[in-house]
Amino acid sequence: MEIIFKGVISGIVLAMLIGPVFFTIVQTSIERGFWSGIFVAIGVSLSDAFYISLSYLGIYQLFDKGNFREYLAYFGGGFLFLLGLYYLLIKSRKLNQLDPEKIHARSPVRLITKGFIINGLSPMVLIFWLGTVGIATTELGYDTPGKIIPYFVTIVLTVFTTDVIKAKLADRLRLVLTPKFIRTMNFILGIAFVIFGGRLILYADKFLTF
Repeated sequence: MEIIFKGVISGIVLAMLIGPVFFTIVQTSIERGFWSGIFVAIGVSLSDAFYISLSYLGIYQLFDKGNFREYLAYFGGGFLFLLGLYYLLIKSRKLNQLDPEKIHARSPVRLITKGFIINGLSPMVLIFWLGTVGIATTELGYDTPGKIIPYFVTIVLTVFTTDVIKAKLADRLRLVLTPKFIRTMNFILGIAFVIFGGRLILYADKFLTF
């Protein structure tokens, strides 16, 4: 129970961080519906699980050679920056009337991939899980599969649960769904992506010091 409790606490702390994933889940849920937001959250959880596995198994050392983290920061930052421009210059200008009752979720695979990529391309995600795995296996003493697996499964499930709550609350906003509201949300999402992407590009060289 102590492992589960610490996993829940760690998951809540992680869920409170505001980043590209938060805005993506909220915007997707508002524009495309609750289940679309859920599929994005699934992609995020799969991305977290992937990085946790790399960190725990030690495979990350293969990616830690040379300037990999810096290149990842440039690539991820560029991706988010361009995605932000797309939302600012194209999607935020669309004023199509959308009927909340007729909006359906897009392809689950497409939405899951979207969540996986947006979360996975951030170097901070890899760095966070590297640090968390290190703390769990050393300071907390979770150095066996019987301890480490429940701990990280609890973290991922806790974060996923909070993402579901975010998606549900955002879905409620569809009651006030108007073309102007949709354009505003797309504009906010675009600004958020441009800021996060720009910071990754500007400070890409800093990731070499972690």
